[in-house]
Parts: sequence; structure tokens; C-alpha cells
Amino acid sequence: MHRIERHNINFPLLLRVAGWLLILETVFMMVPLGTCLYYGEADWLCFALTCGFTLLVGLCLTRLVRSSQNHMGKREGFLLTALVWVVFSIFGMLPFIFCTTPISVTDAFFEAMSGFTTTGASVLDSISHMSHGILMWRALMQWIGGMGIILFTLAVLPMLNHSGGMQMFNAEVTGITHDKLRPRISQTAKSLWLIYITLTIMLMLLLWAGPMTGFDSICHAFGAISTGGFSTAEDSIEAWHSVYVKVVITIFMFLGGVNFGLIFKAVNGQWQQVRCNDVFKVYVGAIFVMLVLFVISIIGAGAVRDSDDLWINPLFAIVSTITSTGYSVGNFEAWGPFVLSLTFLMMFCGACAGSTSGGAKLDRVLFLVKNCRNEIYRCVYPNSIRSVKVNGKVVNPDLVNKVIAFLCLYMILVCIGGTLLTAMGLPPVDSFFSAFSCLSNTGLGAGVTGYGGGYSLVPTAGKWLLALLMLIGRLELFTVLLLFVPSFWHR
Repeated sequence: MHRIERHNINFPLLLRVAGWLLILETVFMMVPLGTCLYYGEADWLCFALTCGFTLLVGLCLTRLVRSSQNHMGKREGFLLTALVWVVFSIFGMLPFIFCTTPISVTDAFFEAMSGFTTTGASVLDSISHMSHGILMWRALMQWIGGMGIILFTLAVLPMLNHSGGMQMFNAEVTGITHDKLRPRISQTAKSLWLIYITLTIMLMLLLWAGPMTGFDSICHAFGAISTGGFSTAEDSIEAWHSVYVKVVITIFMFLGGVNFGLIFKAVNGQWQQVRCNDVFKVYVGAIFVMLVLFVISIIGAGAVRDSDDLWINPLFAIVSTITSTGYSVGNFEAWGPFVLSLTFLMMFCGACAGSTSGGAKLDRVLFLVKNCRNEIYRCVYPNSIRSVKVNGKVVNPDLVNKVIAFLCLYMILVCIGGTLLTAMGLPPVDSFFSAFSCLSNTGLGAGVTGYGGGYSLVPTAGKWLLALLMLIGRLELFTVLLLFVPSFWHR
């Protein structure tokens, strides 16, 4: 009988790298610690203790764990990528548990996973009583997760460039295919993070020049560029009643939904590649079509209160939804049921691959539409040979099959998640909406479909399920689902 041999996964190396990542997380935690000290808040102690504990664990893993090999294969790359997001969330939830306004372990893990995956779903019914340090940590988690934890590690730890760097890059960065912008993967990571940081600083300064305080501008810059959606105000962006704020954030949310590789090319003067990019044109076209449909629906529903409702608020809501940011400007349910159905469609499609947005990505939708068109054509002309072409290049049929498999799995996971939530006592509509919202990393509240509240009303088991869906959605299904396949653990 054929014997299946276990694959020797290099666990010591994984633990050492995880240790380095925890040290990096400690550095990030010092930002909210400094924020608490600046505002004289008692939560400085909880961040100090969390920093100390996280640093201690990180140092123990890097100093005490020894690995005979420094090579990281594909299995290690996938395993580390999924593991790191869970580990970051476990340590990232500690401030929520030990702060002066503590929440349960389940709620804290949900909040941390929602932050790191840039989902923006929250179990906090009110944030007005939260300290500046906690609000800063919520925003900073989104910013870290927006471009990617592993991608940041590749930028600051060049040793991983020769140790499974490309596998981890492919496992974490959203999209179908991934092009290296530089010869070395660490250089590509640095280039992407430089663009990310530059856009963040630009948005922060622009918001600070408006009605926002310095603290609010930093938090909302983190939330908009990462397309996360956590706000420092109960009413989100509507709290400032500012057209200037809405326009500025809309522009940068739009940029957050663009492939950062394309932004890199634009910065380097390769504008022709931007203008000729099929996915970018679909992205802009989709926003324009949705704006027209939104305006028609708003006028038809008689929900026009002022000129903002005719273009600023709809455009803000469209860009916020299609990029999976989740910032809101009032109650868009008053705009009619047609707007809600369009919102579902945008949540599914998402923006461009290689961006910080969630959803299935417009790239895959474009592949699917073109492939369906070819199949319909072949029904009439069965002997014809037609290929899917994107950006003037023929797409490998294997890649098209992978896209179709991804979209099928995507909908299956929504169905499974929604069904399990109904078994936990949630109404069917809200169950499937919540599963869809978390898998797409959009984070729109469950109350939007009439459940009567937010994610705080979801049962404990349901929150853990939704947290898993957030992780699966952020790492684009295969990276996480591979871990549940028995053959992954075998040679």
C-alpha cells in the first residue's frame, strides 16, 4: 500500500519570523501609547503592558527558537501569511480587553480582526467614551492591514527576500497575477509602501487644513487610504457636515481602490499604461454608471434635501462602497431599495486588484464577463476559437478557470456563512448580508437590512465565524482554504 509521507514544514523558521513580526507590532503599538500619554489618558498603562508582553513574546521566539534551515517553501509561505494575521489580531485585541472601557475577548478579537483586514465592521455600540489611544489603535490597525502585514515585513526584513518572499507576496497581495515592480521582491514592497505612506501624509495634511483636528485627520487618513472605514465620530464623515471633507476623502478612497502597481507606473510617467488599462477603465466607468443610477433613484424616491444629495453624497457613497471602505454620509436607505440592491452589487465586485479594497475585484468580474461572452458566441459558432483578452494580451485558460473557481467559492462561502448564522438565530436577510459584508471586507452594519442594530447583536459563535470570513476574504480565499486541505500537510 502506498504510504503518504508528511511534509516537513519548517515550523522553527515560522516561529522565528512570527517573533520578528511581533516586535514590529510592538513598535506600532507605541503610537497609541504615545497618544494616551499626550492626552493624559489612563489607557497608557494598558498599552504599556501590551507592548511589554508582545515584545517579550517576540524576543523569546527570535532568541530561543533555532532553525537548521532558512529556506521557506510555498507551504511555509502560505502558512505564515495566514498565521501572522491571526497572531497580530490576538495580540492586537489585548488593548481592548485591558483598557478602561473593556470589552469581551470575543468582541475584542472581532474588532482587531476587522481592523487588520480593513473590514471596518464594529461591535462597539458607541465610541464616544473610548480614549484617543484606543481610537488611534483602531485606525492604525486598518492602515497596517491595508497594504499588508507581510508586505511591510518584506520591506523591512530583506532576509525574507531569499526565503519564500515571493510566495508570501503572492499569498497576501490582492489580485489574480502579481507583477514585481523592482528586480527584488523587497524593493517592490518598499516601492508600494512608499506610495502608500505618501498618499496617507497627503490626505492627512489636506484634512487637517479643513475642519478636522490633527488627531481626526490622522485617523481618517489611515481609514480612507486603507479602505478600512473606522471613524472617530459616531456619525462617521457626516459628523463634520463639510463638502470639503467629503470631496477630499472621496478622491483618496478612489485612489485606495486603484492598483498600486498602476499608481507606481503613473508616478514614474507611464501614463499610457494607466489610460490603456482595461480594469482601470472599467473601475471609472462603473463609478460613473452607478452615479447616474443613484441620482435617478434618489430623485425618484423624493429624497433630495439639498444639492449635496444630487452628486456629492451619492458619489461619496458609491466610492466608499465599491472600495469596501464603508464610510457613510447619512442614511442611504432613504434613497430607495434600488440603491440598496446596487450597493450589494458593488460590495461583490469591489475595486481593482492590487489595491487595498475588498470584494471579488473588478479584474475577476471582467475576466468572467469576457469568458461568458465567448461561450455565448461559441453556442452559435461551435468551431470558433476565441480567447479572453485583457489589456491587449491573451489570458491563459488556466487563469480563467482559476477565476471562475474563485467566484464560485466566493458565493459558496457566502451561502455557508449565511446559513450557519441563521442556525444561530439571526434573521435570514441579515445573516446573508453580514456574511457577505464580512467576506467582502466592506463591513457595512448588519442593521442596514433591518436587524435593528450592529454586529454587537450577533451571537458569540457568529462573531467568530464572521472573523474567519474576514480573514478568508482579506487573503482572497485560497491562502486560508488551502490549510483545510489534507494534501497541504502531506508531501
